[in-house]
Amino acid sequence: MRIAVIDYDKCNPDKCGHFLCERVCPVNRMGGEAIIIDEDNYKPIIQEASCTGCGICVHKCPFNAITIVNLPEELEEGCVHRYGVNGFALYRLPVLKEGMVVGILGPNGTGKTTAVRILSGEMIPNLCGSNDSWDNVIRMFRGNELQNYFEKLKEGNIKKVVKPQYVDLIPKVVKGKVRDLLQKADEKGILEKLVEELELSNILDREIQHLSGGELQRVAIAAAMARDADFYFFDEPSSYLDIRQRLKVARAIRKLAEEGKSVMVVEHDLAVLDYLSDIIHIVYGKPGAYGIFSMPKGTRVSINAFLEGYLPEENVRFRPYQIRFTKLSERHSQAGDVLVEYPRLVKDYGSFRLEAEGGELYKGEVVSIVGPNGIGKTTFVKMLAGVEEPTEGKVEWELKVSYKPQYIKADYEGTVYELLSKIDAAKLMSNFYKTELLNPLGIPELYDRAVNDLSGGELQRVAIAACLLRDADLYLLDEPSAYLDVEQRLAVSRAIRHLMEKNEKTALVVEHDVLMIDYISDRIMVFEGEPGKHGRALPPMGMREGMNRFLANVGITFRRDPDTGRPRANKEGSVKDREQKEIGEYYYVSE
Repeated sequence: MRIAVIDYDKCNPDKCGHFLCERVCPVNRMGGEAIIIDEDNYKPIIQEASCTGCGICVHKCPFNAITIVNLPEELEEGCVHRYGVNGFALYRLPVLKEGMVVGILGPNGTGKTTAVRILSGEMIPNLCGSNDSWDNVIRMFRGNELQNYFEKLKEGNIKKVVKPQYVDLIPKVVKGKVRDLLQKADEKGILEKLVEELELSNILDREIQHLSGGELQRVAIAAAMARDADFYFFDEPSSYLDIRQRLKVARAIRKLAEEGKSVMVVEHDLAVLDYLSDIIHIVYGKPGAYGIFSMPKGTRVSINAFLEGYLPEENVRFRPYQIRFTKLSERHSQAGDVLVEYPRLVKDYGSFRLEAEGGELYKGEVVSIVGPNGIGKTTFVKMLAGVEEPTEGKVEWELKVSYKPQYIKADYEGTVYELLSKIDAAKLMSNFYKTELLNPLGIPELYDRAVNDLSGGELQRVAIAACLLRDADLYLLDEPSAYLDVEQRLAVSRAIRHLMEKNEKTALVVEHDVLMIDYISDRIMVFEGEPGKHGRALPPMGMREGMNRFLANVGITFRRDPDTGRPRANKEGSVKDREQKEIGEYYYVSE
């Protein structure tokens, strides 16, 4: 089975010499019609039955708008929805199980949102044809666990709640105080309990538009949980939250399943997904072209298969390489020369005071910065970047510094290529930077896109690339994982590590994703104190010492998976959790 997908947002016939794909197609040149032109809509159409899959049009298209993929014939019967001729195709759907949390793991653009829209009844899948009937959908899933669900959905007997992905858009559609929003959503009379669990008491009288990203996230989760429904869907509930908040939210979501509800979660933080899921579906495919839902598997098996890049039961390899984490008790910092010694710094805002002890940074190392939200991590990075002036102490050095802020604004009039070429055009053409940075982050695919038209994840990748392309001695990246899927987070981690090691540069990275911290870091800086009131930054220290100190403060323990070496959060109060707390080992213990 062959599918051909055209991204018509990228397709520009006027700039390719008027349908270059049609002119280079061997079938067309021999008198056939594999590619025809829709003159009314001024766009090419690839007829999949006539296409030979030679790939010439794919490689000749100057805008990378065409994708042609050969798929197993047995998938044809599992085609659930297709967005028109030469549009994105979705195969199979995840199951829903009462009393369980079903996790969804996979790249952005592979159909997770489409699946949720179908399961929530927002759209009727066309079964890759002209279907517009729930009866046909029910017939397709006859004998499947989804048959009964779709029958109830058709009859209007399913009440569902969806927590959206982009919570920062909420203030544009919702006005008023947090208390009023939550009271309106509270259909189960559990508002007081949720306010306590999610630590919302200090923001109840705040206006929605004055909330931070993390506060908006917790309010959105509380509003969803307060409603009485049969099916709850949470899209990336950990975004903007610190490690402690992430696990609190995970515990709260699990309680819905314990009440007998059906819960589905899309999450890119593997530690959180591991902690809250009962079973997981992996979604694989080519973003923007097609997506395939795997069969459900146990949490540990699914995440390990994802890191392996191979589904043994389905005999599918969806990634050409494996992902492994350090199994040693700690990664030793690179024995390089000292890049800089920075002094003690203080920033006093009146209502909040940060005191950062002096320390030293080495060439070729990556230092992660960890701590709760509102403790001063971003303030510290801004002082090193020269964006904020310290109240006490001075950042006096001749280092070149490149800074990627936490919140990124698309305020550049022009394309991605124009933006990056202004930074360093030579590096864009360098094989080293193409291999280590640009290609892994998918930047060339965005070259012709206007910066102002990029999505949150695309803008994040461009901002990271722009930061790392600059000629600097010290690179400061504030929460680079925001809006990125698991593959992209690991690609960013590899890029940062490799560039620092090979160029003998230094990076400071503010991050909340435990797996990314583990994958990227040589040493770690721990921030302590009382969020919103005062913070204290300790000097960089070894990973073992730093993670033990940080996790002891938040009361969470992690163990190591024996196969992949990845960190796995222990359930609070479990035998493993109690054992590790007793010996003071919060992080580096194998299963």
